[in-house]
Amino acid sequence: MPKILVVNGPNLNLLGKREPEVYGTQSLDELNRSLGDLASELKVELKFFQSNSEAELIDFIQTEGFEADGLIINPGAFTHYSYALRDAIAAVDIEAVEVHLSNLYAREEFRQKSVIAGVCTGYLAGFGFYSYAMALSYFADTSGGE
Repeated sequence: MPKILVVNGPNLNLLGKREPEVYGTQSLDELNRSLGDLASELKVELKFFQSNSEAELIDFIQTEGFEADGLIINPGAFTHYSYALRDAIAAVDIEAVEVHLSNLYAREEFRQKSVIAGVCTGYLAGFGFYSYAMALSYFADTSGGE
């Protein structure tokens, strides 16, 4: 069974409370439960992690990335400037898909650049929870699920 890491960066712990008109009303726990249900159907194992700390995100990727088959990552604000997070993904040589709930290209100009996308296979944004579900479906189809 493929093992996929689901990593969420800063402020995603506030989903459902923070700007619901942009990020929706679903909490991170609800999103994780929904994604877990889908993973069960697709026969994929998930390991969830969220942190507001860049160092903790890097440590998690370095610790877990070598043993995982893929990474779904919403880097939050680190999307735009964390070369350290980008380097961690590249260092563990894990296939990654960057996801975002909102369409960054329909928002402020500073949000329209990702330093993470260059080390990712794909990029999904603007579909809310479905950004994560599409990334999970991709890994289920390509990671040798049973």
